[in-house]
Amino acid sequence: MWCVGPLDSITVTPSPSLALFGGVGKTPTCSLHLHYPSRPLQALPTFTLANPKSYSKRALSFRCSAALTPELKNTLDKVVTSHKVVLFMKGTKDFPQCGFSNTVVQILRSLNVPFETINILENEFLRQGLKEYSSWPTFPQLYVEGEFFGGCDITVDAYKSGELQEVLEKAMCS
Repeated sequence: MWCVGPLDSITVTPSPSLALFGGVGKTPTCSLHLHYPSRPLQALPTFTLANPKSYSKRALSFRCSAALTPELKNTLDKVVTSHKVVLFMKGTKDFPQCGFSNTVVQILRSLNVPFETINILENEFLRQGLKEYSSWPTFPQLYVEGEFFGGCDITVDAYKSGELQEVLEKAMCS
């Protein structure tokens, strides 16, 4: 920990290694947390720790390197192609921990579609890597037949228009 001023501190914490489906992962990232209680919290972009004083003290946390490693990409490719419908979400289908995740779970259940869920809250490395993998910044993330379908808003709109039902029927028949 470095002291950078009154009531300020910087804490560097290694990210957990990947433990998805027994996969072996490395720890290529770390989180850097700046504690500055008198200012609002903001996130900073990717950077190295070479000169921490050159960055804003107003940030709370950010990543210091890319999260999508080749190993994680291969694992995600296997996961999304080994099931017809996969939902990466906050929580589980039996205990969603986010209203958006719960909405998508309820839609899939209403359509009687078998689907797998992965709780992204259990692994920060997975969570950050998925954002790069899908080029989508938020969760939940729905995959159908190995392809990214969308987040909650897209899924809700597709459900209301009937498009989601068509896509899922086609996936279940293939």
